[in-house]
Amino acid sequence: MIINNYIFIGLLLLAAIGFALAPLLVVRLIAPRKRSLSKSEPYECGVLTVGETWIRFRIQYYIYALMFVVFDIEALFLFPWAAAYAGLGLFALVEMVVFLVFLFLGLVYAWAKGVLRWA
Repeated sequence: MIINNYIFIGLLLLAAIGFALAPLLVVRLIAPRKRSLSKSEPYECGVLTVGETWIRFRIQYYIYALMFVVFDIEALFLFPWAAAYAGLGLFALVEMVVFLVFLFLGLVYAWAKGVLRWA
């Protein structure tokens, strides 16, 4: 019986590897290979770039994006919580307050570390 479980897990592993490698193989077989100078030019938003195309951005831009994602996820969790736990009363309210306190503490920590300072 245990051997059957291992066989099933092995088949799932092979299927996962197959699903991961199949698109790579298909692209390798049917993708066009004709290279040209215009295809190798840097191109962004429909406008040809002027000057150096590889520049460094300040880390604050990425930190702002990460903070946005964190609080966007928080909003994503609040709406289903309100719909699912509306009838549970005080327990659900305490649970969500704890969740919001952790998020608020994260925001205070980021603010204290100077992460949210733009310039």
